[in-house]
Amino acid sequence: MAMQGAVLSLLAACVARAAKESVLNMCMDAKHHKTQPGPEGALYGQCVLWKDNACCTANTSVEAHQDQSYLYNFNWNHCGVMPDKCKQHFILDTCLYECSPNLGPWIDQADNSWRRERIRNVPLCKEDCELWWEDCQDAITCKENWHKGWNWTTGTNQCPRGFMCQPFKSVFPQPADLCEKIWTNSYKYTTEHRGSGRCIQMWFDPANGNPNVAVAKYYAQNGADASPVLWAVVLLLLPSLQSLL
Repeated sequence: MAMQGAVLSLLAACVARAAKESVLNMCMDAKHHKTQPGPEGALYGQCVLWKDNACCTANTSVEAHQDQSYLYNFNWNHCGVMPDKCKQHFILDTCLYECSPNLGPWIDQADNSWRRERIRNVPLCKEDCELWWEDCQDAITCKENWHKGWNWTTGTNQCPRGFMCQPFKSVFPQPADLCEKIWTNSYKYTTEHRGSGRCIQMWFDPANGNPNVAVAKYYAQNGADASPVLWAVVLLLLPSLQSLL
C-alpha cells in the first residue's frame, strides 16, 4: 500500500505539473478567440504587441479599435464622446483580453451565453491601473459594472432608466474601483510594478519581449490567485490514475 501511495503521489504531481504547463500558452473558450495561439503578423494598432503569438485574428484587432464594433456591439460613447486618452486604455484592455495567450492561470468558467470561459482576478500592474484611472477620471459613464445591466433594446448598450451620467472619478473614486469593478473582477489591483514579474502589463515594448510570459509562469507554478480550472483538471484525472494501480 505504501508503494501504491507513493506511485499515486508521483503520478498526481506529474499531472499537476502538466496542467500548470498547459496554462502558459493558451486561448480561452470565448466569443472571438482562436482555438490555439499563434503568430498574427497583420494585427492592427495597439494589438500589434501580440503579433508574435496571439489569440486574436487581424479582423478582431481592427474591431477592437472601433467606438462600436461587431465584437460585442458595445458603445464606449454611451454618455457622450469618450476622450481619446481614455479610449486608448480601453483599446489596450480589449487587445489584452482578445489577444493575450498568457492569461491561462486566471481563466475561469463563465455563465454567459456568448462565452464558456472568462478571466478573473488577473493581477494588473500598479502603473497600468493607475494610468487608466488618471486618463479616464474626467470621462463620463452611468455604470460601474459594464458587464451587465444595460438597456440593449436598440441593439447596443444604453444607460438603464434612472442611471445618471457622471464623471468616472465619481463612479470609480479610486483606481482599484475602476480596474476591479468595471469588468466584474476580471482584474485585480496590485501594488506590483511593471517589470517585477508579478503583474500583468496591458502595455509593453515588444522589442524587449513579452513580460507577461514570465508572470503567467510565476503564478502557474505558485498557484497564487490562479484559476480553479487547473486544479479541477487534476482532480478529474486522479480517479483514472487510481484505476491504473
